[in-house]
Amino acid sequence: MLSKGKLGEDDIYCACLSKSLCQISTPVTVGLYAPFGSRVYMLLDRITKCMREVSMYVTEKEEATSGQTSRKPVGWGFMSLLWHLLFYCPVITEHHLERKSIEFIFVNFSAWQYAGSDRLWAGLVTTLCDRVRKHFGAIPLTVFKVLGTAPRRSLESEITEWKFKKSFCIKLVIVLLLLLIGLLLLIVPVHSASNGGDDKVTTVFGSLATLVSGSGIIMTLYKLVKGVIISQKHKIERLVNSQKFSTQMGFMSEVKKEVELITQMVQTMEIFQKQKIRVVLQITSLELCAPDKVVGVLDAMNTLLSDRRAPFISILVVDPSIIVTCLENASSLKGMADNGYMFLNRTVTLPFSVPALGKKTKLQILRKAVQRTEDLIDWPCRNDALRVTKTGIAETVKLLKDELAEEEEPEVQTNYFQTLRCIQETFYALYSEREVLHEYIPDSICQMKRIVNTIPVMVNLMMLCKVPLDNLSPKSLAAWVVLCNQWPCRLSWILQCLEDEEQRNSKESFCSCLLWDVFKKNSKELFSLKTGLKNLLDLDEDPEIFQKFLSQDFPFTAEESRRLMRFTVNLDFSMKNKMGLLRGINNLQNDWKELEVRKDEAVPEENRDKTQAECSQCRESVNKVRDVNKNAEEFTLCRRQGCKKIKCTKDGNEEQEDCRTEVQIDMVDASPERIQKKEDDLTTLESQTRDAILCIVEEEAGYALQVQKRWSVFQSTEEFQNVQNI
Repeated sequence: MLSKGKLGEDDIYCACLSKSLCQISTPVTVGLYAPFGSRVYMLLDRITKCMREVSMYVTEKEEATSGQTSRKPVGWGFMSLLWHLLFYCPVITEHHLERKSIEFIFVNFSAWQYAGSDRLWAGLVTTLCDRVRKHFGAIPLTVFKVLGTAPRRSLESEITEWKFKKSFCIKLVIVLLLLLIGLLLLIVPVHSASNGGDDKVTTVFGSLATLVSGSGIIMTLYKLVKGVIISQKHKIERLVNSQKFSTQMGFMSEVKKEVELITQMVQTMEIFQKQKIRVVLQITSLELCAPDKVVGVLDAMNTLLSDRRAPFISILVVDPSIIVTCLENASSLKGMADNGYMFLNRTVTLPFSVPALGKKTKLQILRKAVQRTEDLIDWPCRNDALRVTKTGIAETVKLLKDELAEEEEPEVQTNYFQTLRCIQETFYALYSEREVLHEYIPDSICQMKRIVNTIPVMVNLMMLCKVPLDNLSPKSLAAWVVLCNQWPCRLSWILQCLEDEEQRNSKESFCSCLLWDVFKKNSKELFSLKTGLKNLLDLDEDPEIFQKFLSQDFPFTAEESRRLMRFTVNLDFSMKNKMGLLRGINNLQNDWKELEVRKDEAVPEENRDKTQAECSQCRESVNKVRDVNKNAEEFTLCRRQGCKKIKCTKDGNEEQEDCRTEVQIDMVDASPERIQKKEDDLTTLESQTRDAILCIVEEEAGYALQVQKRWSVFQSTEEFQNVQNI
């Protein structure tokens, strides 16, 4: 196991995930979410090391408890394996399913190495088949393929794990007897002919018997030799490279059969070795491939590696922010997976988001980097000055070691039964009829598996981080897992808002605030960013149920969310990072607008006097326009009475000309261009007054123009001509 007193944050996370993978039911797809180019490969190495250590520890413990040791196909064990494969049928019993001893077969698949292939998913299958073939050997795998029997399951407790194959033995005896009789019948006529006899019937029967039995034996030997020489990898590659690939309707069924053969062989070896065997498939570098090829790999995982009782643990190492874009841009998924997050969630059954680099892990990496510099420095002459420099490096390493030693906490013995009890109580909170949490769990089987698989990981993580489980409410822990699974977008928005507020102010003021209050306060801003977060918002369930969840049934506080976020593995951190980026850009725009308002408020005193004078001129223009409108109203009244009262036409024409002149002068004074020129120097209070004046000016000037237009039309009518003639 891991060394005591030297556990960094990454060691704790890797140990927690490794322990959970040793106990989880298969098949399972783990989504190891981490930013592209981060320390993910280092984490994979640690996970592999931890899983091997855990498997060795569990195997030794079970052997000491049960007294049975696992068998290996080496030496006499190899001959025993061939004997069992030929003459016995494996049976999966309840006793075998209860075994804790486990062995892992690690398969590393780097998608970048097969990026040039048109069928990237075929590289995944061939890598898997080739690795399993090398682990078990070509001969046992070929013998099982040609002469072996697939394991069958039996629920009887007293049945043995190996059942003798009577039918195979009977067939074998018959073939051997036919071969022996045929040879005898061929040999007997030779002696008869030498003595002068002739027996053609005996020769014919002997030939037929020898031909039938011999052909069966020869065909079996041919299949065995062919299976040893030509591997499954070569067979699949030949099918993929075939020119008739697109017309072969049964191609995928052939590939499926090869994967099923691997599954059956692993199950048979489990019974022979008396321990569970899990094939761990580590998939990396998918971000470097084309979108359609990425879709092909995920489809292969969903169709070929997800059969019931398949012993596969797939660790999908991806950056969600990149892989989601690939899925949404794939031409093969147009109209089927417009939201890449939903497609990814249907594939992953255990999400595990890699946290930020911890302090201890960071110091360990820096310490190793400083230690390596001692070997890189070449000292041509070792004088006192150089010794001082090198001593400084060594002193730096010593200081780092001392600092790490001071920060290391004493090892605390964890209670396994307490952890087990906490996990059971958390599970009970999910399906208990007395609780309301089951009402928030979706009907999807895949989502149920995600929730159930996440709970043991979080509890084990708290145990390794030495968090007191007595102060932890199993109901709250289960509710938090459901909240992260059902409303990841809204929860990420709340957490981002809390983080921004804590960076601006003190943390103490946000400890007691409710998450729902934070969401209500910032919901308008989330609505303004809905265009950029559309796909993320589609991941959330019913908003009304979300309100009921946080405001009534499970009112989480900011302090509780801060404590639980340290151990949250089923929430994609890339969502929160994207929200932080969009919110930062939005805040830049708002800050720019506030700066413009402050500039307007900071107008000098000299400009204020000019502005007041210009405002007074605007008021005078408004008064003139009002006078024009008054005269226009009087003229309109006069026009209506024109047929009854005959007045002088010259007076009417003179009044019309005066009206037009005054309107044009006032419109020039009150033009929007001149007023707009003065707008930049107004204060906040004066700008409001100016806006009101502009509205009045526009209304009055518009009315005056309407009067002019009507007056012109009135001139052109026959009625007005009649008035002039009179």
